[in-house]
Amino acid sequence: MRKRLKYEFFYLKNIFIITFIFLFSVVLLSIILLGTKKYGGKINKYSIKQNNIIFNKYKKGGPDVKIYITKKNKVEKMKLEEYIVGVVAAEMPAEFHIEALKAQAVAARTYAIAHIKSQGGNPCKNALAKGADLCDTVHCQSYIFKEDRLKGWPKENRNKYWNKICKSVKDTEGEIITYNNELVKEPYYFATSSGKTENAKEVFQKDIPYLISVNSPGEEKAPKYRTVFKFSYKDIANKVNRAYPKAKMSSKRLKKQIWIKDRSKSGGVKCIKLGNVEITGQQFRNILGINSANFNIKFNNKNIEVICSGYGHGVGMSQWGANAMGKHGKEYKKIITHYYQGTKISKINYK
Repeated sequence: MRKRLKYEFFYLKNIFIITFIFLFSVVLLSIILLGTKKYGGKINKYSIKQNNIIFNKYKKGGPDVKIYITKKNKVEKMKLEEYIVGVVAAEMPAEFHIEALKAQAVAARTYAIAHIKSQGGNPCKNALAKGADLCDTVHCQSYIFKEDRLKGWPKENRNKYWNKICKSVKDTEGEIITYNNELVKEPYYFATSSGKTENAKEVFQKDIPYLISVNSPGEEKAPKYRTVFKFSYKDIANKVNRAYPKAKMSSKRLKKQIWIKDRSKSGGVKCIKLGNVEITGQQFRNILGINSANFNIKFNNKNIEVICSGYGHGVGMSQWGANAMGKHGKEYKKIITHYYQGTKISKINYK
């Protein structure tokens, strides 16, 4: 009798173990299949749950940075690495290649360090009046809070995009750009080039050795690679005269009063004559609100077309160019050293 009971117990125990393993396998397989179906044939490593950067006594997060939040009209203090997440989220599309996002994080961190007063930087003039280091606009670097950023993304992609941005910051934590063992003070970047970036000297009239013209291929798919702006003759004359009264532009003689005198090697307009004045291409861009200083002018019967190449000032790292490089297998360090010639990436050890 005892042997029979022992046998039945052994049998039931094995049945229980086999059933448990079977049910566990079914559940696990279901999770895998659901994840695969949801994300188009593969589980996306950014899509499990939101992976925030959390700071504690073991993870310092860098020095404090004071940001002037324009909409709130107040200054908010946060850790540097937390700030960089918000900058990357605001400055670069989350759809971009992860290596481009990492390059953006390094450039943004470098720019921030160069302006944090406690780190010996020069605070933003707009923010300084409020007691901050930086403002949250394009005057410095755009910054966006997590809640606001998530609202702007499709619901099904929010976790994936946020985790991807957090990863780009985590993987480059503390990394900055240096030139001759000194912090790069002007790690400029912009949206889209015309195929080549600009020399800083030809745009900002400043000779910055690491900001020289380089090739930036693969940007043709950028939405603002080529844009056309149309103006009436009267509109252009009025805009120029309002900004430069001595120009004395006339809508009837406009075709003879506008003359592009000089261009950079990258194609940007260095000098344009407008009636009785000569200004830079960047100044003309500001007057008309066009996308870049790399432009051509076409005089039609009823209007004037200004055809722009690229979007932004054209100096430093092209964000769409960085994305193209990432897609072609270039890691973020190669992207940085390409757009900022002669530089290297150094690391700050947060205490």
